Amino acid sequence: MTVRASIVGGSGYGGGEALRLLLGHPHVEVAQVTSRQQAGKFVHSVHPNLRGRTAIKFTTPDQLETCDVLFLCLPHGAASKDIERYASLAERIVDLSADFRLRDPAAYKRWYDWEHPAPAWLDRFVYGLPELQRSRMKGAKYASGVGCNATASNLALLPLARKGLISRVIVDLKVGSSEGGAESGPGTHHPERSGAMRSFAPTGHRHQAEILQELGDFELHFSATAVEAVRGVLCTAHVFLKDKLTDKDLWPIFREAYSAEPFVRIVKERQGIHRFPDPKILAGTNYADVGFEADESSNRVVVVSAIDNLMKGAAGSAVQAMNIMLGFEEAAGLDFAGLHPI
Repeated sequence: MTVRASIVGGSGYGGGEALRLLLGHPHVEVAQVTSRQQAGKFVHSVHPNLRGRTAIKFTTPDQLETCDVLFLCLPHGAASKDIERYASLAERIVDLSADFRLRDPAAYKRWYDWEHPAPAWLDRFVYGLPELQRSRMKGAKYASGVGCNATASNLALLPLARKGLISRVIVDLKVGSSEGGAESGPGTHHPERSGAMRSFAPTGHRHQAEILQELGDFELHFSATAVEAVRGVLCTAHVFLKDKLTDKDLWPIFREAYSAEPFVRIVKERQGIHRFPDPKILAGTNYADVGFEADESSNRVVVVSAIDNLMKGAAGSAVQAMNIMLGFEEAAGLDFAGLHPI
């Protein structure tokens, strides 16, 4: 079975990664890639890594034709304004933006400070992280995007949250510059970014909403810091448990949660420099690495998780979600193992 997939907003980083994955997918034919600014140009003029892989040119959004699956890789707030039209063009939609992540319209006002233009559509979208919503994805028509910081945090906390063990959490994230998107700004200008370790969201980060929605309502403190890396999220979660647990107690909890997951790996080694997750070795992959260590002096557990924000935090999870929705092998098109060293 082969499906025709198109990408709306294919000139950004997320759209480029979605295109790279779909071009290598055994069951996908890429039909169109749209971009208002780049229309008429070859896609490899914007995504040079795809030179020789495809002769597709960008088309305008107005030229979009019907297809089987539509990937919406638009800025936050854009997809929801035209969702009726997109739904008329494709049987299935996978969104990469924030527009359909939250089920409560009021949450958009609180966390994003805008009124959702299509609140009736929120319940139609399945939250797009397979490890959380796989059963609902099977046969679904619509899957939402996932926040990259929320993804790293959700995967760190999921095993303990499912067991009802969490009292409160302090999540600290270090994030690369590609989180800011392809359009440059004062914070991503190289002389300002190079060598920087800049706290940009000490409190109030909007990705908290996804954690609370998906894992339950516990006391959550969340901070994000920009570092010099281009790709990657490193989540360090200080989890205060209701009862004290040892590493020996934690192993079966994390194995139960992730032993059958194709893209989550438990990384906890006794020696070497790669004893805990490191986003550097995940660049370009759909893997999420998760490790943990109990604090023997208290009821604190430190859980460390790492992802590539453009992959597991965006395009990779989107393609994984499509595979589940259509009944394909879940890892189809996502078998890149990464590089070391880079």
